Amino acid sequence: MAFDPEQLEKSFSFDPKTVADLRAAWSELIVAVVWDDIKSSSIGALPRLRKRVLEVGENLRSLLSDRRWIPHERERVKGAMAASLNLRDSLLQADRAAKLVSGGEDFKPFEERYLAFRKQLLAFIETHEQHWGDLLESLYAEDSDGEDETDDTPR
Repeated sequence: MAFDPEQLEKSFSFDPKTVADLRAAWSELIVAVVWDDIKSSSIGALPRLRKRVLEVGENLRSLLSDRRWIPHERERVKGAMAASLNLRDSLLQADRAAKLVSGGEDFKPFEERYLAFRKQLLAFIETHEQHWGDLLESLYAEDSDGEDETDDTPR
């Protein structure tokens, strides 16, 4: 079975404004974690936060990458779902690192910026995960429609 080409294309149509906003917000975050006056009482917390925010950006880039080169549509969707899960995981790690930041002159603006980015990113991820999940479900629904439901033979 194949995906509906229109639905497949729609699932990979990333809104350019949203992508630009996410890139700009992430860029502001990476500058903030490197240059702003934020502090933590935990040793190594700020370098860990820098690393985690960088990973979020790398995984966001991975999610947004063009997958048209993948010949099988199902593998294209599964790859996007895997990239989305990696992005969620890196965001969770960044959340844990950000919780250790508790002071500094720029703490409040950093916290507001981080939370706004996080909210926007999760909304973006959830929208596309829903599309990809629906596509995969449609494949399985089509496969089960072809089976004879009156057959009592054990499988």
